[in-house]
Amino acid sequence: MTALDRFEARLTRCRLCPRLVEHRERVAREKVARFRDWTYWGRPVPGFGDPRARVLVVGLAPAAHGGNRTGRIFTGDESGNWLYGALYRAGFANQPTSVDRDDGLRLCDAFISAIARCAPPANRPTPTEIETCRRYLIAELGWLARLRVVVALGKIAHDGFLAVERARGQIVPRPAPPFGHGAEQRLPSGLVLLSSYHPSQQNTFTGKLTRPMLDRVFARARSLVEPG
Repeated sequence: MTALDRFEARLTRCRLCPRLVEHRERVAREKVARFRDWTYWGRPVPGFGDPRARVLVVGLAPAAHGGNRTGRIFTGDESGNWLYGALYRAGFANQPTSVDRDDGLRLCDAFISAIARCAPPANRPTPTEIETCRRYLIAELGWLARLRVVVALGKIAHDGFLAVERARGQIVPRPAPPFGHGAEQRLPSGLVLLSSYHPSQQNTFTGKLTRPMLDRVFARARSLVEPG
């Protein structure tokens, strides 16, 4: 077992946030009709991808019947289909869909994580829960030695990643870089922070986020790690 494997084993045993523990486990017991035959993961969800990645994608939290069901971040829901489709078109994934942990999906030069690791009620972790979970993203950043670009999906992920930078001793400009779709900021640490609307159904069904908009963000990430 590698050091990263041992870290992920510790993460998936976490019970620090009682509200999230209760919610993720209740969802896993009660399920929904279309997934009644599934054995839900029902635990914190670790990051996923290439440990030599130069691009990190940061989301908000696992979906109740997505990552909380399958045990892999952005897997088994429509948001994941949008994200992995964009990663595939930008050359960061070997396939455009993410169905379950054994579907053969591999990422190249990309790693996906989240601000919170348990499915929260109404998709909204509290500020205290986000702060408690911060240790896990900080630890993952320590493994990603080649990291150059961070793509934050949504304002909470954008703000949460900047808080992680401060917590690990990095300088963050004041005022902090504002969130906006397509916004780009080179941080004092040398990382480039790209921001995107989250590929939630609320955004994709209304047209606030389109596939070309998401593709442009990941095309920019590709150009930053492979100029020319």
